[in-house]
Amino acid sequence: MTADNRFQSLAQELGHDFSGEIKIGGNYTPVMRDGHQLYVSGQIPRVGDEVLFVGPVGDVGDGFDVAQGQQAAAVCAMRALAFLQRAAGSLDAISSIPRITVYVRSAPTFIQQSEVADGASDVLCRVLGPRGVHTRTSVGVLQLPKGAAVELDLLAITVAAPA
Repeated sequence: MTADNRFQSLAQELGHDFSGEIKIGGNYTPVMRDGHQLYVSGQIPRVGDEVLFVGPVGDVGDGFDVAQGQQAAAVCAMRALAFLQRAAGSLDAISSIPRITVYVRSAPTFIQQSEVADGASDVLCRVLGPRGVHTRTSVGVLQLPKGAAVELDLLAITVAAPA
């Protein structure tokens, strides 16, 4: 099964469609190529016009729980993969994901940002297999764009630079 097929299968499992227009929120490009490197701008858990997870991730009663934060992180990773697929022509053209950063809008006492980030890491590994293994930083922040619970950015390496 190709990475593109695994991506489509996971999108169906998550109940979201990433094949249409993917909205961005400003005057920037969602993906920048530099030779073999593809830099993906910060992605929030938006599908179509809707930000799916708005509010903090926290302990009981403080907002979303860890599992919901992981779902938000998974949607962020799927958006990033959708942009990579378009930029590289296929997710099979991605040779590695050396680095991701996951920002978690955290309630004041919340300390499980790394567990939330696992939702994104799991998506990258499920879709890309060993090529999706990466280094990672997860950070708790006060606010994110559109009030999102999670934001993710990443660096990908392609098999070949465009001619």
